[in-house]
Amino acid sequence: MPHAIQQLEVSDTLHTKEWLRRYQRVRQASEALCAPLCTEDYVIQSMADVSPPKWHLAHVTWFFEAFLLTPFQPHYRPLDPVYDFLFNSYYETHGVPFPRPRRGTLSRPTVADVYRFRAHVDAAMTELLESPPPEHAEEIARRVELGLHHEQQHQELLLMDIKHILAQNPLCPAYRDDLAAPPSQVPGELAWLDYAAGVRLIGHDRDTGFGYDNEGPVHRQFVEAFQLANRPVSNADWLAFMADGGYTRPELWLSDGWQQVGEAGWQAPLYWVERDDGWHHYTLGGLRPVDPHAPVVHVSFYEADAYARWAGVRLPSEAEWEVAAHDASLRGNLVESDHLQPVAAPPLTSAPVQLYGDVWEWTGSAYRPYPGFRPLPGTLGEYNGKFMSGQMVLRGGCCATPADHLRPTYRNFFPRTPAGRSPGCGLPGRPEMTPVVHFHDQHLPAASQSLCEELLAGLVASPKVCSPKFFYDRRGSELFDAICCQPEYYPTRTEEAILQAAASEIAEVVGRDATLIELGSGARSQDPPAAGGATPGLLPGGGYLPRLPARMHPPAGGGLPWLEVHAACADFSRPMVWPDGLAGERPVAFFPGSSIGNFTPEEAEVFLDGLAALLPPGGGLLIGVDLIKERRILDAAYNDAAGITAAFNLNLLERLRREFEAEVEPKRFAHSAFYNAEACRVEMHLVSRCEQVIRLAGARIPFAEGKVCTPRIPTSTASTAFVTWPVAPVSYRRRCGPTRMRCSAFTTWSAPPEAP
Repeated sequence: MPHAIQQLEVSDTLHTKEWLRRYQRVRQASEALCAPLCTEDYVIQSMADVSPPKWHLAHVTWFFEAFLLTPFQPHYRPLDPVYDFLFNSYYETHGVPFPRPRRGTLSRPTVADVYRFRAHVDAAMTELLESPPPEHAEEIARRVELGLHHEQQHQELLLMDIKHILAQNPLCPAYRDDLAAPPSQVPGELAWLDYAAGVRLIGHDRDTGFGYDNEGPVHRQFVEAFQLANRPVSNADWLAFMADGGYTRPELWLSDGWQQVGEAGWQAPLYWVERDDGWHHYTLGGLRPVDPHAPVVHVSFYEADAYARWAGVRLPSEAEWEVAAHDASLRGNLVESDHLQPVAAPPLTSAPVQLYGDVWEWTGSAYRPYPGFRPLPGTLGEYNGKFMSGQMVLRGGCCATPADHLRPTYRNFFPRTPAGRSPGCGLPGRPEMTPVVHFHDQHLPAASQSLCEELLAGLVASPKVCSPKFFYDRRGSELFDAICCQPEYYPTRTEEAILQAAASEIAEVVGRDATLIELGSGARSQDPPAAGGATPGLLPGGGYLPRLPARMHPPAGGGLPWLEVHAACADFSRPMVWPDGLAGERPVAFFPGSSIGNFTPEEAEVFLDGLAALLPPGGGLLIGVDLIKERRILDAAYNDAAGITAAFNLNLLERLRREFEAEVEPKRFAHSAFYNAEACRVEMHLVSRCEQVIRLAGARIPFAEGKVCTPRIPTSTASTAFVTWPVAPVSYRRRCGPTRMRCSAFTTWSAPPEAP
């Protein structure tokens, strides 16, 4: 991460033991931050400006090898010379760096190899620091100090990038589930603190210890009288901005910022998600409700500037911020606090609070050199000087910053719209635009008596069965999203490939005057706006009606502001009602993922009859079905190595406990899935591991060892073909028997099977 270097003053005697202790402490801290990770977490690069944790650990090690061991340890031998290429970040005068956007393609060296690299360099650095060459002792001390601050920067980046990596996972996994609980406090009303005009000394004094070169030299600057808020902008403040149309009012935005709002669809800070019970956001502790009293985080400079205009104020200059911070205590919610998330401010006083820690604070100052600035000579001069263009300054550190890494003069910098990290425990990227959504509640019951009766009827039947719709509570939908990402699960990839390849043809058959009725998908990727790249050519212009299972995620639609969505909370296996206001549109039902296979042939007949009644003449059906393929491919798709499908299956029992207060122990059941060639379908079962009894709604339901409960799974496992049926007066028959669904012609699009 580019920051600048301030030359160090070192005493005549190099305190080697002190340097070695500090070196070991900082190096151990990096590895401690990675201790909660699984091996798979180390190698992901979720976007170009995020680096895999494995790369961070290797790069900071490369820094010591390249700038200390190679020049000052004559007998040092690299563990692997190619590491000098792979882990160079941007030092062009040292060598050609490996391309940053491709760091996630490096499966080798492995995570174990990287830790061996660290141990190899640590051993050599220990030897160097215990017996430094006297003629180079001062320069070694300077570079060690720089290298340790460089590694502390990457410790902050590690947490930033780990957060973004884990946030891509639909399960919203926590990096740690034992973070310190945030304090329960209400900061009080925002007030303004007065600062007098005068000539001030701005910048880092080299006599006070370490500082990067972009912090100096010290220079005089006249600062007009100003006022500064006594606390940062809170989430409650930001919610008021949003409620007043802050993201829809161009008069509040700089021109480039307003363009970003339109192109990226900004509607809330990064990682905010609106749920039935309010706004939530992803944190390193998982998905949590937004704390209205905590400082807002993950907003770009453009957003911060728009908020200031809306509030009738402005962002402070970095000189004003430094004046206010000059006498402030260098304490706050830093990484040592172990919250790893901004927390509510303490009770307000006559001095500003939270100047340090919690969030990096935007200023209104461009990142430019101070008067008299000179970069260091040689390769280390690249550390900062070449980045002084197109960036804005931030101050104060954040909840991921080490305490001994901060100073009042510390200048951080980011682009106005970071393709990389937003301030705070920063994250790359921006949320995509959500389309206009209208909700229609068709009164689907939650844990009602009727649903309980339906479950009970299936469990006491012989054989025991359960409708697959009970899979899709919130947890089940999250697990199914994860299933769709597993390498063994080909259906989603194949479905997307078909939609991408045939988008223009499908659009031609469907017609642009249609309203697409999506009948409920288990995964976000199966929603029509997500599949096939969400091209306007695929989606009709009239509207989009997703029918969603209760408590399921809202419909996809990122980046399609022109798309109007009518979301009906309903059960598509029951009689359907056309939402008010859309009766005049030409409807085309969209049923992807071969969900038709969830029905028995008799149920499929009833379902299609009901759909035909909903679709008037001129309407149509776009349906996904699978093609029979090799057993090994089908079996693997429902028995993934990660065990996600098994967890999805067993979650059905967890749901019985959560919502219906059933007495059942999921660990006493096993997941079983296989292709039934005789019935031409994949079957998924819950197999009792022992003789047992479960209780539901007062009923006693015995299970013998090996007895199965069968949640019915698709007769055809997933969409490797799509069929359109324009409704017309010609009967169409398939193995499910005659129905009122009629078509004069149908078109198919398919893809070849793939190996698992």
